[in-house]
Amino acid sequence: MPTQIRIDQLKVGMRIEKMDRSWLSTPFLRHRMTVTSSDQIAQLRACGVKVLEVTYEEAPIHAESAELTVDEAPVAPEAEPVQPESTEPLPEPIPFTEELPVARQVYLAAKSVIEEAMHDVRMGRAINMDAVNQVVADMAKSAVRNPDALTSLSRLKNFDEYTFYHSVNTSVLALSLGRSMGMNQATLHRLGVGSLLHDIGKTKIPLEILNKPGKFEPHEFEIMKQHAMRGVEVLSGTTGLTDEYVRPALEHHERVDGTGYPYGRSREELSQFGLISAVVDIYDAITSERCYHKAKPAHEALQFLYMISQKGHLEHTLVQRFIQIVGVYPVGSVVALNTGEIAVVRRVNRDAPLMPEVLIVKSDGNTLLSNPETVDLACTERSRRRSIVRVIDQGCVNINPVTYLDPEAA
Repeated sequence: MPTQIRIDQLKVGMRIEKMDRSWLSTPFLRHRMTVTSSDQIAQLRACGVKVLEVTYEEAPIHAESAELTVDEAPVAPEAEPVQPESTEPLPEPIPFTEELPVARQVYLAAKSVIEEAMHDVRMGRAINMDAVNQVVADMAKSAVRNPDALTSLSRLKNFDEYTFYHSVNTSVLALSLGRSMGMNQATLHRLGVGSLLHDIGKTKIPLEILNKPGKFEPHEFEIMKQHAMRGVEVLSGTTGLTDEYVRPALEHHERVDGTGYPYGRSREELSQFGLISAVVDIYDAITSERCYHKAKPAHEALQFLYMISQKGHLEHTLVQRFIQIVGVYPVGSVVALNTGEIAVVRRVNRDAPLMPEVLIVKSDGNTLLSNPETVDLACTERSRRRSIVRVIDQGCVNINPVTYLDPEAA
């Protein structure tokens, strides 16, 4: 049974079950934690904690006798042990066309899972973590089998269901970025789960603000900003989610120069998951059509990310890597060729980023082709080599890339 004690009676090895202040006013995200160092006790005292309810662990942890490394520091008292990243090379990707049908099923399943999770939280029910874990495991496997198939589906955006699609796209893009960084499956899974649930706090925001069709008034924006900490509340109370899973929800609006929210933390205070989530969250948000802003074309969104990373808002090296993954001409871009033809980018060529594989959908006479031609711009003969001369607005040429990339979904 929990025992009530004063803060000066708190010792290393005790497990805190409850305290006289909100956990959100402390540096710790967990609603319960085992004390592993005197530094944690000092932090709680500094936050004004005076009375706690504790239980005693069977084997108290005497962490003060050991020198803590940065990775072992007591920021996440219940975090899982750090697993070494795999040094094995990634398997050869399977063909895009082979993976696409599987990726489509996984993507739509993820959309249903996050929709159900948000509905459950609104209704006061627990998140079905079995479903979340399964669908993220499937997404991570798809990202390893082919890094482009699942990412290409992030172009599927429904105006009326933005929150759900945005959650899935953020997870998909984070998984792609994590895969390129050599994360092992266990780390990818934690990143994918945290990213999928990063906006779960929006379920605690009044619908009239969440769905407002215009620009927020200052007081409304302050309420909207609360979704980060409300997400932390939900996830910190969800069984099986350690601190690492919670970081995307907490930190996706933080900026490396300290100008973000909710805490205004700077680079050295942010986790890798938080840094990744910030990049992919912005990219998907600004490439999505919203009632209060027009979607930016993918190449403009990448230019924007690069610009703000140079100004110190985002981790510059992560943005550079993300651009390499998405490509100079991201999948789904509508492009004009030097031949006068119009094409849709179908696949990024990692070794030749300026020469992706494309589907030619309009002839040089502006005739819509009934049978689009697949052309790898990197492999065409030099004498008749096609090249991209510019990216064009799909609306100006009345072309929906999804129709060509994923006809079944369209």
